Amino acid sequence: MSGTGDLELREGRMDDWTLPWNGGCRCGKVRIEVTAPPLVTMACHCTGCQRMSASAFSLSMAIPTAGFAATEGAPVVGGLRGDARHFFCDWCKTWMFTRIAGLDDFVNLRAPMLDDATWVVPFVETCTSEKFPWAETGAVHAYAKFPAMEDYPRLIARFAEQGARPPAP
Repeated sequence: MSGTGDLELREGRMDDWTLPWNGGCRCGKVRIEVTAPPLVTMACHCTGCQRMSASAFSLSMAIPTAGFAATEGAPVVGGLRGDARHFFCDWCKTWMFTRIAGLDDFVNLRAPMLDDATWVVPFVETCTSEKFPWAETGAVHAYAKFPAMEDYPRLIARFAEQGARPPAP
């Protein structure tokens, strides 16, 4: 992935991503590596994400579990709520990723954890019923709450065909 700040996005198929990607928390004690392309990118406007990210929404990427690893440091669980286990750096408290009980096929990585996340554009936005009136993401698909489970295969397939791609190296 280019670190030059080139924001030009290219479209392509799921197999044309340049991997791996690296990233980490704010202080750098926890580092991550992504070796599989995202299934989909999302912005969540729920009040919980607003509060945990101290922003209008959280920006995330669903990464296949086999394509995600913490390579340095030991993320800890915090921000407990239901079946979601939110992982943070124990030192700087950066919210890095989420694993949801029963949905073990992917890790929901906070996209800004990538060393270069300037290319990440949300394809889906969720919980728009809770969003700030001025918060616009440009997402292609929007849901008042969350998509129904049966909608995800279609969204993932469309993202694979149309989703934004990182700049070529």
